Amino acid sequence: MSVAFRREGDEEHLEPKFEIPIPPGPNLVTPRGAALIAGQLAQAEAALASAGPAGVDDTAEVKKLRRTLRYWSTRQATAEVQPAPDGAAAAFGCTVRLQLNGKTREVTIVGDDEADPAAGLIAFSAPLARAVMGAEAGDLADFNGKADAIEVLDVRPAQVGPDGHYVMG
Repeated sequence: MSVAFRREGDEEHLEPKFEIPIPPGPNLVTPRGAALIAGQLAQAEAALASAGPAGVDDTAEVKKLRRTLRYWSTRQATAEVQPAPDGAAAAFGCTVRLQLNGKTREVTIVGDDEADPAAGLIAFSAPLARAVMGAEAGDLADFNGKADAIEVLDVRPAQVGPDGHYVMG
């Protein structure tokens, strides 16, 4: 049989596993975001410790756990906890109530790992956050190619409730 038709094993046809992508730019975090990263790192360390005996590192699950651990270790090492904003203008760590396309929304500007747009938490690198940064209540901001598309209604420092979630509204 020709060498061209031989396979060394099934492993060579599997899709390669890459590192978890790290968002570009600085790793700005709120104090809550720093705590979330620390929690994720602790979970990853615990999961890896319970995955099996040391030296057994060739299983797909262990490789996945090691990738996750590397990601959260890097995120914790590069985290830059930002000071609390004063709330005079939209900034990292602020909750902003705004009107966009006739709808009122409230968003809190947070770090990349803390972002959850469905919950109103947007990353400081998101287009909407970049559009309102520096704006004060009553200001208009351009967005999505439209002049004065956003009206900033209110800006205040974000508040974390006793349950560890941001207080909205």
